[in-house]
Amino acid sequence: MPTICEFYGIVIRMYFDEHNPPHFHAYYGEHEASIAIKTFDIISGRLPRRALGMVLEWGLQSRQELLTNWQLALEHKPLQHIPALD
Repeated sequence: MPTICEFYGIVIRMYFDEHNPPHFHAYYGEHEASIAIKTFDIISGRLPRRALGMVLEWGLQSRQELLTNWQLALEHKPLQHIPALD
């Protein structure tokens, strides 16, 4: 599972051969959440409020890159690194 971004102790990853809806995985310490790219709803898991806020802010500024990576993952192509939260 490739890591596509890291910031403030948060690791963002995306799996190959994943189920819909398009989503990414955010890890912070022992916490993990799967987050939908189009709606930013939490599909599963949980993150502390502050970490979740940063992940959602990052996701909003990176939505197009996340969708591009989702398509690359479906095609089993290397994923692109996405810049960290500003």
